[in-house]
Amino acid sequence: MAKILVVDDDTDIRTLVETRLRRLGHRVVSAGSGEEALALITEKGAPELVVLDVLMPGMSGLELLSTIRQDPDLRRVPAVFLSGRVLESDIEAGRALDATYLTKPLVLSALASAVDRALDAEAVSTGTW
Repeated sequence: MAKILVVDDDTDIRTLVETRLRRLGHRVVSAGSGEEALALITEKGAPELVVLDVLMPGMSGLELLSTIRQDPDLRRVPAVFLSGRVLESDIEAGRALDATYLTKPLVLSALASAVDRALDAEAVSTGTW
């Protein structure tokens, strides 16, 4: 299964997402901020998928994904946003970064489906499928 990076400043949400993804067989690392996520990527290598919140103190999820997308080695890493923000501008900004955008409250089955679709799409686009 995939190595997934979960980034959310809400410990409860982060734990819930981690638990669900691990039950699905994925390897999960997590961070409570964008800065911590970048440090984890440097330390542990590129994830195969990123699940992240939009609104976080310091670096937002949109800023984090934009930074990730600037790295040639990470440009194609699929991403899924989980956010309580339902502003059209946020949703469009997430989609402009080629990410799936899910809104909170979190529906675990929707998260599982979005993760599967993102990983399947990446496998097809890289020819590893």
